[in-house]
Amino acid sequence: MENKDLNKIKEQREHVAHDPNYKDISYRDRISTVTVEGNRNYLHPRIPKGKFINWRNIVGMTLLAMLFVFPLIKINGDPLILLDVMNRRFILFSVIFTPQDTFVMLLLMLSFILFVVLFTVTYGRIWCGWLCPQTIFLELVFRRVEKWIEGSPAKQKKLDNLPWNGEKIGKRLLKWFVFYALSFAFVNAMLWFFMSFNRWMEYMGDVGNHVSWLMLILLFTTIFFGIYTWFREQICIIACPYGRMQSVLIDTSTIVISYDYLRGEPRGHQKKGSTRESTGLGDCVNCHACVDVCPTGIDIRNGTQLECVNCTACIDACDKIMDNVGKPKGLIRYASEKEIRSGKKEGFSTRIIAYSLVLMIILAFAGFTLFTRAEVSAVILRTPGVIFQKAGPDSLINLYNIKVVNKTRYEKKVDVKLLDHTGRLTVVGGIMVVPPEARKEAILFVKIANKDIESENIIVTLSVILDGEEIEQPTVTFMSPKK
Repeated sequence: MENKDLNKIKEQREHVAHDPNYKDISYRDRISTVTVEGNRNYLHPRIPKGKFINWRNIVGMTLLAMLFVFPLIKINGDPLILLDVMNRRFILFSVIFTPQDTFVMLLLMLSFILFVVLFTVTYGRIWCGWLCPQTIFLELVFRRVEKWIEGSPAKQKKLDNLPWNGEKIGKRLLKWFVFYALSFAFVNAMLWFFMSFNRWMEYMGDVGNHVSWLMLILLFTTIFFGIYTWFREQICIIACPYGRMQSVLIDTSTIVISYDYLRGEPRGHQKKGSTRESTGLGDCVNCHACVDVCPTGIDIRNGTQLECVNCTACIDACDKIMDNVGKPKGLIRYASEKEIRSGKKEGFSTRIIAYSLVLMIILAFAGFTLFTRAEVSAVILRTPGVIFQKAGPDSLINLYNIKVVNKTRYEKKVDVKLLDHTGRLTVVGGIMVVPPEARKEAILFVKIANKDIESENIIVTLSVILDGEEIEQPTVTFMSPKK
């Protein structure tokens, strides 16, 4: 398309946008979940068909399977993932973390935050539409069950407006029962990540002694049930802070779901095979299919909006209509505002490539930090309140505390040797035997002859030996009265 054609289309759009008789351009003054009277408006979006919804189904079903399967996978007797906050025990993909790994966890958390920011700046809200548990639970499970029980969106709306007769009461009670059962299942599956499946089974088998625990599960189940029965998409529209973050993170170069207004405007009904030259209309036939399938009830043709979760439903719906009227697909597609405005496909810009490289580096760093941190850590510090002691007429002794944390599933033997000074190092109690996933402390002392002490404070290098192999060489200060 030449520049003169683009300018002509822009002029047409400006004209219809300011034409008071053009009724199809209507920018909202309220959110879609509230009626003109201020009442709650329950949305019943139609489920589209297309390649994007098929891929989203595959991704969503995979994540749901992971929710139920991951807690059941065990490696060396431990769950694949465990976030036991109460007992301060954490396992990520069979790697054990302890409270001493706070620094590592902080680095991982900062990496995750930076990843989310850069990913949103580059690719928009793909997380919301494809990976967010709220979207997966609502769109892939609860709305499908609702359609199975209450019928199509038109039938659901009709049921909403019916008085409380036998049909409505029966269908609603059935739906609420299934919703509550699903909520109970999902809450317990998520709980397995925080207390392990085996302990959950023990509690379930002895509920009489764990009544408070059961009441807590029922409380969360009720909250879960309330969210997916009444609050629903308002989590994304009102409660979730990520939608607000999007408004300050994205710019004209961010890839989001966009409506090609240069190609689509002005809108209007037209016959199959018609062209802009014959009708004066753009490719948008104003069928409102994109609005009918939107889970948050917006019109993507009004531009990027806070409520848009980038779920791709409007893309599939529009592509199907374009096929039916014999026009090219992609009237609604993944594109940046800059690409839509220029009318030229940009592809991968330098910024997208650069940000993607940074994202890969962040992921590599997080993985390296996660899987290469020390399995056994030893900290040697001077015993508080003790400077030095005389050991006979010709030697001095300094006392130290050693703290060893074993982050593995196996018993470990730890010893300490003196490396670079003539003297003797003794661990009180002998070689330390540290149980699996445990912490042990001991006292050690270093004895050096006066003739080998050159100054008031000398640096002594030690060797920490784990199961016969040296793992680190910490240094300590040996104090003496010499000046």
